[in-house]
Amino acid sequence: MSAFSLSRVTLQCVRKGSQSGLLAARNRTFCPGTRYASQATSRSSLLPPPHAWFLLSIPAAAFGLGTWQVQRRQWKLELIKDMEAMTNRPPVPIPTEQQDLEMMEYRPVKVRGSFDHSKEMYLLPRSLNTHDTGGGLGPRAQSGAQVVTPFHCSDTGRTILVNRGWVSMKNVNPETRPNGQVPGEVEVTGLVRLNEKRAPFVPKNDIAHNRWHFRDVEAMAQLTEAQPIYIEAVGGSTVPGGPIGGQTRVQLRNEHMQYILTWYSLSILTALGWYWTYFKKVPR
Repeated sequence: MSAFSLSRVTLQCVRKGSQSGLLAARNRTFCPGTRYASQATSRSSLLPPPHAWFLLSIPAAAFGLGTWQVQRRQWKLELIKDMEAMTNRPPVPIPTEQQDLEMMEYRPVKVRGSFDHSKEMYLLPRSLNTHDTGGGLGPRAQSGAQVVTPFHCSDTGRTILVNRGWVSMKNVNPETRPNGQVPGEVEVTGLVRLNEKRAPFVPKNDIAHNRWHFRDVEAMAQLTEAQPIYIEAVGGSTVPGGPIGGQTRVQLRNEHMQYILTWYSLSILTALGWYWTYFKKVPR
């Protein structure tokens, strides 16, 4: 081979080598960018899908409802406190307007007149409330009835309804308690009570057999030809041998604590479930 041919072959090899080197360098230049893009794509794949963020509204809403129940419970406790304070206010005369009476539940009033014992009605069954003598129900939770009697007010000429108090079942018949059937004019202090709605599972009133299971003031007043004004005698109005007064229980349905526990528990459990589903099980 001549020197010229050898030089020519050598030059071609150099050119091919240079081209291979440039191609390799070019590949090395673009490989890091490709690697970074791949890493970014990998990181984005670890994030929860869009609908997962919407599911976070469930624990958030449950937490909000739990907080709302905390506020409702505080409002209910304040309302019960105000009602208990109302029972300790000085007694006032019964207002002449019925709409004024609607705003006076648990307010003490004082009336003077006489009972019509021939028209007694019985709320039953009822347990003895000994609140005036120490608080709560009787030690044996005795079953009995509350005696509701028409009362003719001598000063206004109106006839109202007075819940005189509790008697045992064996003394529901008025003939078993003749000393408690007070004759003549008396003064009674009682707390104003309004109409009562029948609670679930409570039987309907059996008017024909004089068995009243809930306080239906309108029906009681119509039956006895009285006005729909109903008061519950305080303990101080009890007469020897008669019904035991002071049977009013200041109570409102207050189940907010169980609602608080329910909503907060749901918030915690759903939040943990969301975290476990979309983060905890994702490989790092």
